[in-house]
Amino acid sequence: MKRSHQRMPMTLNRQAYPSDLTDEQWELLEPLVPALCAEAAYHVHARREIVNAILYVLRSGCPWRLLPHEFPAWGTVYYYFRRWQREGIWEQLLHTLRMQVRRKQGRDEERSRSDHRQSIDQNQRGARSPKGLRYGEKKSGAGNGTSSLIRKATCWRSR
Repeated sequence: MKRSHQRMPMTLNRQAYPSDLTDEQWELLEPLVPALCAEAAYHVHARREIVNAILYVLRSGCPWRLLPHEFPAWGTVYYYFRRWQREGIWEQLLHTLRMQVRRKQGRDEERSRSDHRQSIDQNQRGARSPKGLRYGEKKSGAGNGTSSLIRKATCWRSR
């Protein structure tokens, strides 16, 4: 059956989008995502829905203002995206997930500083990376990963 004919599971009382987190993925991320704004008198939206909305924008590339109606208001979603970016939450989240993957693979959780410095020194002298790119060159084709999507999303805000 084609993916377009498959029925997506329900998520929080709505049809799930392909960019939505699964229950297993949310279990991993939930402790890493901070609580919603403490100044709020009450919380209308769940943290998971805000994260799903952010992932929708990052995966689809749509402007913030064109976020589908099923998600919280675009201003709310953008507020939390920027707040968590300023607080370094996205970098912490990516770092934690990277360490979990490295641990599962039986590798050191972090490369040593000397290994990192050595690779920087080689690249600054013009050494080619394993992919054949020089330091500072951009690879063509698809995006360069989740962290680049997060950086780009700040530029996508509709005016």
